[in-house]
Amino acid sequence: MTTPPQKKLRLVIHGRVQGVFFRNSMCREALRLGVSGWVRNCSDGSVEAAVHGSSVAVDALVSWARRGPELAYVERVEIGLDDGNYNGFEVIG
Repeated sequence: MTTPPQKKLRLVIHGRVQGVFFRNSMCREALRLGVSGWVRNCSDGSVEAAVHGSSVAVDALVSWARRGPELAYVERVEIGLDDGNYNGFEVIG
């Protein structure tokens, strides 16, 4: 049995993404999908996240991040590579 391809990404989500339960909602969605990493608010009003897992699960979480929770308004998501190693998913800060 082969391990599914893994993906490690760093996301920066811009828009109305603070004060709308974005971090907690993303954490819940990541745990549901089996994605590890973290999410935090940034001083410029964006939200940053490191997401690691199977390509399918990470792609699903990126799709979720493009809309966010009900009260959020996502303008854009910057996507880059990440090289950390994480166990579980946590809200930082």
